[in-house]
Amino acid sequence: MTRVTNAVASRRRRKRLLKRAKGFSGDRKNHVKLTADAVMKAMAFSTMHRKKKKNDFRRLWITRIGVAAKAQGISYSRLINGLTKAGCRIDRKMLSDMAIRDPKSFGTVAETAKHALAS
Repeated sequence: MTRVTNAVASRRRRKRLLKRAKGFSGDRKNHVKLTADAVMKAMAFSTMHRKKKKNDFRRLWITRIGVAAKAQGISYSRLINGLTKAGCRIDRKMLSDMAIRDPKSFGTVAETAKHALAS
């Protein structure tokens, strides 16, 4: 009886693994055992970093809003507090975009926050 090697399936499995490791450096790109570990770790990190990207963008938006708010003579925390009291429901992404692209309207929003804090 002849020996069955399952060559087609195992080759396909290895090729799929090596394809995912394209661009890796050293032995991690062309040695199957090392590649398997590297790809598994990379997939885990990609999931984690997709989640982390949301935090990174929020931090960037808050920094941009804070700088623009200081230019208007109000701190970031007071600006957000004033907007909350005024019932203004603009999210941080929109505020950040407004601060960069349209500083005049951001100034209006800042004035709204100041008036809400004063009253």
